Order: sequence, then structure tokens, then C-alpha cells
Amino acid sequence: MSYLPEGASFEELVQDYFVAFRGRGLMLSPLDGELASAWAQVGVPFEVVARGIRRAAEGALRDARPGESGLRTLRACRRAVEAEIKKFQDRSAGAPDPAAKLQEDREKKRRAKLRRFTRDHPERAELLERAAARAERQPPEGREEAVLLHALRLLPYPERVGLYREARIHCASQQALSARARRLARRFHVAVVVRRALCLPSFW
Repeated sequence: MSYLPEGASFEELVQDYFVAFRGRGLMLSPLDGELASAWAQVGVPFEVVARGIRRAAEGALRDARPGESGLRTLRACRRAVEAEIKKFQDRSAGAPDPAAKLQEDREKKRRAKLRRFTRDHPERAELLERAAARAERQPPEGREEAVLLHALRLLPYPERVGLYREARIHCASQQALSARARRLARRFHVAVVVRRALCLPSFW
């Protein structure tokens, strides 16, 4: 179970999501807490902020030196989160269901990117098609991660084990996190190393 109570606040959701990617600690600093509260006051769904945190975390991990963790502060996510908030607000103007419109636009862009990638990298096309078929029942917001995890399972055993080991190194210091945060962290780090190994762009 997660340590979060049922009906947790927006700030608590942001904190739990962020520490899953930071990999240490259970609390936000006072400055990070103020930023989470500012995002809560904007009134966007938590999923919009979560997308920005995830983008920032993936970029930080990709650019980190060997032995470094990725994110250190929530403030490092500000640019990515506020870009997601702006996109949501731009699409929300006059839309009867802005969240549905945003998801529909994302799905169209995702499918177009996937088609371009499989055309440019035919050696990976079958693997991605099989992985995408297996992830089809997942909700849209979790589908790309599911595709990456299924792609990992379809790789040859030695390559698969090597990627699991690489992901485990990044998760080594997360015992103090909540069960939900540990689960998020494991899935996130596995997805990152698979994306890097397969040279996949971001479809999420």
C-alpha cells in the first residue's frame, strides 16, 4: 500500500510522485513545497503536473553523469511542468472537455511519431508492433510505459537481464519510499533504460 491517505491533497500527490524519481527522502523542501502549492492553485489536473515531472526526470536521468541520480529538486521540473500546464490551458479555452481534447491530440501525435519511427527503423518495427498490441488495454496515460515494458520482455534474455540490472542500479536507494513511489520508480527507470537501449524517441 501507499503511505498516502485516501483523498490525499494535490501537494501530497506531487510529493509522492516526485520522490519516486528523485530516489531519496520522503519530503519536499520548503521551497519545493511552495512550488507544489502554486501549481495546485492553478487548478489543472494532477496528471498534467505529473507529465511535466516525468519529462524532467527522464531528461535529467538521460543527461546525468555515471553514478549521479537524476532530479534533485522539484524546482528543476518547473520549466517542463509549466510547459505542460500552458499546453493544457491553451487547449482548454472554449473546449467542453479539455482533458479529453488534450488526450486526443496526444494520441494523434503519438501515433504519427510511432509510424515515423517504424518507417525509419524497420529492424525495430515488429518488436514495437507486438509490444503495442500487448499494451493496448492499458489506459492512454500509461500506455507508452506499458509498451516499453512489453518491449523489454520481448528482447533476448541476455539483453533483457542487462537492462534490468542497469535499471536496478538507479533504484538502489529507494527503500524508504512509499510502496506506490517504489513501484513508480521501478517502472520509470526500466522504461528509461529500454528507451535508451532501443534509441526510441518519447511518445508519451
